[in-house]
Amino acid sequence: MPKNDNMLAILWMLNSGVKMTAKQISEKLEINIRTVYRYIDALCASGVPIISDTGHNGGYSLLNHFIKAPLLFDIEEKKALLHAAVFAKEAGYPLSEALGNATSKLKMYSNQEQESILSRHLAGFEVINRMGDPSVQPVLAELEQAVANEFSVEIDYRTSRDDQPKNRVIDPYGMVYWNNKWYTVAFCHLRNEIRSFRADRILQIKRTQIIFKRSEAFSAREFFMQNLLPDLVGKDGLVSLIIGGRSEALDDLCLHWFLGHHLKERTSNQAIASLTADVSEAILL
Repeated sequence: MPKNDNMLAILWMLNSGVKMTAKQISEKLEINIRTVYRYIDALCASGVPIISDTGHNGGYSLLNHFIKAPLLFDIEEKKALLHAAVFAKEAGYPLSEALGNATSKLKMYSNQEQESILSRHLAGFEVINRMGDPSVQPVLAELEQAVANEFSVEIDYRTSRDDQPKNRVIDPYGMVYWNNKWYTVAFCHLRNEIRSFRADRILQIKRTQIIFKRSEAFSAREFFMQNLLPDLVGKDGLVSLIIGGRSEALDDLCLHWFLGHHLKERTSNQAIASLTADVSEAILL
């Protein structure tokens, strides 16, 4: 771990209120005890009020809890962040390495009692997701930078209908995780319109010098969902699709992302959805 991270770790450990010896710190950080002494001296030289007590019960502590912190998390906040990290990692979060470093620091900057509590809460907490393609990680990382810094990217993109990829320049407006897949909602220079692109179908990606400006009111989520599940209210040719069955089976069916969106009525033994005739026929087939 870099020097600055180790020094910060020492600061957090001492801020827990527990007196710690140089040996305990060196074992916790897995560094030489002489290195601990150097870091303590450097912290004192920078103005951190570290108290050193000698003798059998000696050790280092901070004067009056030096850090008073918006950066200090209580145990419930730490637990929530670590649980959220499990979800993010399983979803193929693009900054997985940085996420791993952050969670490691979060555990490290906890006192012994907090660390024990966090370990118990994480031990039985699992998220199962469909395995993603590791090759999509660099694409996601590049898209995340493009969205944040508003620069266009050039991509080689292959749809499900194309044998060969097409070269495009897009302005990524946002990223969406949907149904075990990552998408970017972007303005396509080739089609001159906003479209959704599946990240695992982007074969190549590189930055350009083009800068764009995204409207502050634009929501990638709203655009994506509106295209996925358009509002059918007032549309001509709607029919009612009536599905009968056991209550438990209908419960599961109504949780489906498509039928659940178009559900109009539900009884103990029926679910009624309002759909276009062609969609209803396709479902029945």
